[in-house]
Amino acid sequence: MTVTGSTLVITAASPAPATAPAARRRAAGRAAGPYRRLFALPGTRGFTAGNLIARLPMGMFGVSAVMMIAGQRGSYALAGAVTATGLAATAVVAPLTARLIDRHGQARIAVPATLIAVLGSLSLIVCVRTGAPAWTLFASYAVTATTPNIGGMSRARWTHLLRDSPAAHHTAMSFEQAADELCFMLGPVLAAFLCGVLFPEAGTLAGAALLLTGMLVFTSCRATQPPVTAAPRRGSPLRALGPLLPLFLVTGVVFGSMEVASIAYLDFQGLGAASGLVLALQAAGSCAAGLLYGTVRARSLKACVCALAVLMTLPWAAAATGSVPALACALVLAGMATAPTMVTAMSQVHARTPEGRLNEGMTLAVTAIFAGIAVGSASAGSVVEGAGPVAAYAVPAAAALIALAIALTGRSTARPGTCQHPVRSSRGPRRARA
Repeated sequence: MTVTGSTLVITAASPAPATAPAARRRAAGRAAGPYRRLFALPGTRGFTAGNLIARLPMGMFGVSAVMMIAGQRGSYALAGAVTATGLAATAVVAPLTARLIDRHGQARIAVPATLIAVLGSLSLIVCVRTGAPAWTLFASYAVTATTPNIGGMSRARWTHLLRDSPAAHHTAMSFEQAADELCFMLGPVLAAFLCGVLFPEAGTLAGAALLLTGMLVFTSCRATQPPVTAAPRRGSPLRALGPLLPLFLVTGVVFGSMEVASIAYLDFQGLGAASGLVLALQAAGSCAAGLLYGTVRARSLKACVCALAVLMTLPWAAAATGSVPALACALVLAGMATAPTMVTAMSQVHARTPEGRLNEGMTLAVTAIFAGIAVGSASAGSVVEGAGPVAAYAVPAAAALIALAIALTGRSTARPGTCQHPVRSSRGPRRARA
């Protein structure tokens, strides 16, 4: 209230503009990190917990089988042959299991497939323990090939939930890759600890228990499971992913050869006991880079593979100096290039795989990686025997250059964006272009 001359003027203070609830929520969403927003979605924490529990044994089974068979039978050759047979069986069986999951649903197929795999692990323990013929070890470990691709099923759920949000989908794929690196870093360490401290079968027993428990938790989260449609499935994932599978194969060569070269180099330096720790540095670098990559805009596959080709030369140069600390730093830096490459390549798998066959497509990519790991391990081992451990680091460097050539000449270099799957909009379903 004020007085102006002889006039009384009544004024009211203008109220401060109130922030609408929707605006406050948008501001809070912007302030929150991308991973916090990701796991704020209903049901995501539940299936992620089961996913991580079931994924950890993926890095345990191979080491556990080698330590158990070699410890009980006294033959690393037999142990290696058994695990190689399991890998070959996985290359055949895993895509078929993934096809059934796409066709009939995750819970309906994944649980019985996991039970069969667990029975195979238990059979392996009994056969090793009782001195059964060697062929029973091969048969038992081959049965574990029915293990579902839990990483692929988790990525399929994210793709279903985030099919109308490319940026959030990129963050989810980055998280999944970081989870892969973390589990394959911790799995072998846990397996070696259990087998060495407790008893030779402890690693396989623990892995089987974790796999079954995690799969039951994962499949119990039905709300986030991708729906199964009765529409006919057209197109072949193998044909659609043709330009990408060679890239995944060569990337697997990078992984397998780097591991063998590092183990041989450290053993040559008299530090064989530290090989696990040094290899963990590479996985740690990749895990950190994967999480960071999920917070920034996705790059093209060509740019990611170019960075991979450059950084994979660093371990070779560091090993030539004879300095283990320099090699450790180089492995961290080299590892930081692998996660962005894998995240971007997997985004291309999502974009290219025919509708309704996403699990099968991702399993084909993983199978190509496993095949590359086997080739890389054998190649690096041959170079170590013939030219020494330093020269073996040329194998991952050369494989990364081949990957770059594939990316430059292939049709898989687009920046990941939206996927070729139905996207919701206010006007109804539509198909987004990658």
